[in-house]
Amino acid sequence: MLDPQGLYEWEPKGLAVVDMALAQESAGLVMLYHFDGYIDAGETGEQIVDNLLGTLPHQVVARFDHDRLVDYRARRPLLTFRRDRWSGYEVPAIEVRLVQDTTGAPFLLLSGPEPDVEWERFAAAVAQIVERLGVRLSVNFHGIPMGVPHTRPVGLTPHGNRIDLMPGHRSPFDEAQVPGSAEALVEYRLMEAGHDVLGVAAHVPHYVARSSYPDAALTALEAITAATGLVLPGVAHSLRTEAHRTQTEIERQIGEGDEELVSLVRGLEHQYDAMAGAETRGSLVAEPVDLPSADEIGMEFERFLAEREGDA
Repeated sequence: MLDPQGLYEWEPKGLAVVDMALAQESAGLVMLYHFDGYIDAGETGEQIVDNLLGTLPHQVVARFDHDRLVDYRARRPLLTFRRDRWSGYEVPAIEVRLVQDTTGAPFLLLSGPEPDVEWERFAAAVAQIVERLGVRLSVNFHGIPMGVPHTRPVGLTPHGNRIDLMPGHRSPFDEAQVPGSAEALVEYRLMEAGHDVLGVAAHVPHYVARSSYPDAALTALEAITAATGLVLPGVAHSLRTEAHRTQTEIERQIGEGDEELVSLVRGLEHQYDAMAGAETRGSLVAEPVDLPSADEIGMEFERFLAEREGDA
């Protein structure tokens, strides 16, 4: 493998600020990380990153070589054409930023498009950055589609070697093989190297997984702040406001739907409540109920929305 350090370069001013912060933060810094492009139901991770960068002061500490990592033909960056010439280009930046929470406490944020190639070298580069910047805990976050109703609290699945930082949550899975991601590989390699990592996966209702679902982002953010001690009330307020609007819109759309759609959603509520009751009683198996699958609910809801768009 080529030298991982060839994949990124430091921003001297940002690095100097991190070094000053480390002189005051003897325990080390927290690094949050999320990459766009892979599964992120409800745009959970994307919303958190956008609100962090849109709300809090930050500066670049390190930049990855996107020309080596991004397949432009698979995910074509946008260029702006104005009248007779190209006037703008959205560079697919993968960057580490130093961010300050509401109290001024520093933390790191690694974000950008998911690398298409050189995952092992990229993971090794992230490990180098973690060691150089004195990261005490790395936290990743995203949404996963689940057969759960939007009328119930958002569930969370913690993963990594620091799930003790999320007491009260457990994984509903035993073992599964799923398509990999750069985000997951970074977690895996960091753990192998002995670094502390926490992953936060929010459960997003399958039938809204392709849309923005702020409830999931808010729940994941609250878990992150509880685990790390970061103070982010402005970000939480923004997500809470959007969550209220989204819930109102979902209820409006369901209220205007047909009886079959309403029945599907109510059935999913029944399933959720049955499982919750089984956990409360200490039973691992809920009483069987005849309910539609998450795929059936998702197809029904998408059909409903498509019909509404066609009538508009």
